[in-house]
Amino acid sequence: MNPAARIRPIYEEATNIADLYRLAGEVYGRCPATARRDAAGMFCPLTYRELYERACALGTALVELGLQPRQHVAILADNRPEWMLCDAAVQLCGCADVPRAADTTEQEMSYIVGHSDAAMAIVENRQVLDRLLAARIALPKLGHIILMDGEPPENSGVLKLSGLIERGRHLRAAGDRVIEERLAQIKGSDLFTIIYTSGTTGTPKGVMLTHDNMMSQVRYLPFQLGCSDRVLSVLPVWHSYERVFEMVTISRGACTYYTSIRNIAEDLRKVRPTWMASAPRLWEALYNRILHNVAEAPVLRRALFRAAYRCSRKFQSARFFLTGRQLDTEGRTWIESLSLGARSILQMAIFGLPYSVLDALVLRKLRGVVGGEFIGTVSGGGALPPHVDEFFNYIGIPVLEGYGMTETSPVLAVRTWRKLVIGTVGPFWPRTEIRIVDPVSGEVLYPGSRARGGGRGRKGEIHARGAQVMKGYYKDPEGTARVLRDGWMNTGDLGIVTFNDCLKIVGRSKETIVLLNGENVEPVPIEAQLLESRFIEQCMVVGQDEKNLGALIVPSVDGLRGQGFDVPNVAGAAADPRVQELIGTEVKRLVSREQGFKPFEFILGWKLLSKPFEVGDELTQTYKLQRHVITEKYSGLIEEIFRHTRTSRKI
Repeated sequence: MNPAARIRPIYEEATNIADLYRLAGEVYGRCPATARRDAAGMFCPLTYRELYERACALGTALVELGLQPRQHVAILADNRPEWMLCDAAVQLCGCADVPRAADTTEQEMSYIVGHSDAAMAIVENRQVLDRLLAARIALPKLGHIILMDGEPPENSGVLKLSGLIERGRHLRAAGDRVIEERLAQIKGSDLFTIIYTSGTTGTPKGVMLTHDNMMSQVRYLPFQLGCSDRVLSVLPVWHSYERVFEMVTISRGACTYYTSIRNIAEDLRKVRPTWMASAPRLWEALYNRILHNVAEAPVLRRALFRAAYRCSRKFQSARFFLTGRQLDTEGRTWIESLSLGARSILQMAIFGLPYSVLDALVLRKLRGVVGGEFIGTVSGGGALPPHVDEFFNYIGIPVLEGYGMTETSPVLAVRTWRKLVIGTVGPFWPRTEIRIVDPVSGEVLYPGSRARGGGRGRKGEIHARGAQVMKGYYKDPEGTARVLRDGWMNTGDLGIVTFNDCLKIVGRSKETIVLLNGENVEPVPIEAQLLESRFIEQCMVVGQDEKNLGALIVPSVDGLRGQGFDVPNVAGAAADPRVQELIGTEVKRLVSREQGFKPFEFILGWKLLSKPFEVGDELTQTYKLQRHVITEKYSGLIEEIFRHTRTSRKI
């Protein structure tokens, strides 16, 4: 490890992201910055010094090609070391990148590259290149195209990345210092990136984030990383959440290992990561895999697992309460707190010894699925289902759930070790203001309300203000004005500030279902409850303008097979009458009075779907439901769900 890494915290010294790359090369020079797979599947490191030198060379070549300060460069690629290299080069040129995944469609690519006024584009391979070349006739402002892998078509004018790096090296060897000149001109208010939100509705919006926006995230990370840490990168690297985690990793001198969903199980074993940015879908899949393996284990091992988890749950929940980390949305009285405290002390005394023994025998092996040296993960990009959240935190795999959006760079709140409150997204990000606003009247419910607790426990729309809030939407002043007023960003999410000063997300104002009787229902908590069933893979609650709620449900093939059902696939499961009966029983059990739901929240009708929701169709790139797409696609099934409850309406 480079000793200087402990002496100079570069995130305090750096004035912008380009400067961060420069300082990382200087201070963490010998530390591995990233690693690539070789032909044998082993990871080969690239040091921070090597990364910076190559980025300077590439940036020098881009400037020679005519790239001007503050222009935009599209990067169409997935998670790989060349991504970090190209991003660094663009930043060092004093420009902003426009990132997108390699699987971007020709239509989406044409819109994003054109709308962003990209002067150049860097693409991952020939497949991406072919789509861009097909769209190029509609992109008059696009200049040079650079290819990372493979050979460009003859006479296409497409340049190879490796050739540009070599050209830049020659220029710098001859004394060219244009990168140093560009670096000195970068301002904090300059654009760092334009990220186009995949969104759940409408045309993608170009979110303009500045260097100051990103540095506000990098500087105030509430946990420690260093040169010895290994960070696994699995989320799409063009997402703001993965990007901030990458920048934080660079700022602390840790190493980023790029992986994919396909390789993650193997890479968890190979890399043995200490940290990872993650999404709820990853933990749901891991949770289901663990339960599936337990269901197929011998009787004694199943019994040991259940005993270990029961003891862990009892012990950890008591410990969470005694350390002020148990959810409190209503404000406990001192009598309630005293009673719960006494019960928690007793619980820890009873379960302490069996927990210690069973943790060593059973739970330690479970923790091995994430590599054995895992310190923690920050989960973002969607709500973590409560049962999954509890499971991993209780077995000793800390999940620090965070919350934010692309427009806020993205983090607004995140759990910390001291405020790891299950069911919340933790305390507010440092130097961030949060207020809870009544979406109808506009009244500020928190802070400052005269109600008990200063507005804590009251549900409303989340508005945020801070250094991380975007500059605006690119070439869309009207859209910017709709969500940004006096520096306050209207997130569109509904939340509660708990009595232990954490933020709890309870739904989305635009997702609220309004029933015929006027009751407002948040579908997300109901969907999360349904997903507790190991027989349900995916679901969406419906019922807008109906008498009651219904649900579209994708059955879990693995869960059903573990129960002894011989189902070939999702379609086969959906058509099986026994599965339909089982799912119906699960729906009634999970969404009931006993589980804390009100009668108008009950699911009175449902349909099983013959195929799962997929990214790019029913799901966004961050696995969020595209409700309008699903509603339109399955309108016939939704009609069937509610046909028996509808009455004819007289005109």
